[in-house]
Amino acid sequence: MPPPSHLTIITGASRGLGAALAVQRLHEGHHVIGIARHASPELAALAAARGASLDQWGIDLADAVAAAQALASRLVAQDGSAWASATLVNNAGVVTPPGPLDATPLGDASTALRVGLEAAMLLTAAFLHATDTWALPRKVLNISSGLGRRAMAGSAVYCAAKAGMDHFTRAVALEQAARPNGAKLVSLAPGVIDTDMQTQLRSADAQRFPERERFVQLQRLGQLDSPAQAARKVLAYLDRPDFGQAPVADVRDA
Repeated sequence: MPPPSHLTIITGASRGLGAALAVQRLHEGHHVIGIARHASPELAALAAARGASLDQWGIDLADAVAAAQALASRLVAQDGSAWASATLVNNAGVVTPPGPLDATPLGDASTALRVGLEAAMLLTAAFLHATDTWALPRKVLNISSGLGRRAMAGSAVYCAAKAGMDHFTRAVALEQAARPNGAKLVSLAPGVIDTDMQTQLRSADAQRFPERERFVQLQRLGQLDSPAQAARKVLAYLDRPDFGQAPVADVRDA
């Protein structure tokens, strides 16, 4: 029989960093479950061409309770002994239009918090509960941001979601450390990546978003990682033997 595969679950897997993470793990032979509102034809084509194992689940993380319940029910139906390891990567996020909080549409703010923080927390809870009896290494990687640790005007909702992600990771890491086969958790800032978020920041109204020029300069000076470059750094950190020793980390400090 072939050796068991690694199970890797990635949210926001249809584009940007999430898609790049999925591509690399597929190349490495992992069984990848991509969670996003829409499936990625590119990931499907890659998996078919390589004979790789890919499931794409069409789930709207804005309905965080339903998303977590769906993950739990599907994992409970799995045979944990079939896997060499199990990892959840909470990568999905939503950025509100750059600008002051009192000018941010309330619905946009609510959606960003539900996707960026509530869904990450509930999916983590569902993953840990459903895999609690699995006798294998388990990891949760939360994709955070330097903005969870340094406030920025015009980005209060995003800053709050990432700061909350950092702190819930600290708390759950303590809980898991007290268990015989507890999972390892890290909230990791992945560096500055040239994604749709960066495009949105660079095109923002400078009157509403005072730090716009800083992001313009980052691109102009070639200081942005591509999603593929960032994915390699993130996964290198995930694969480190000391993963989980520091529950809040930054790839630039590695």
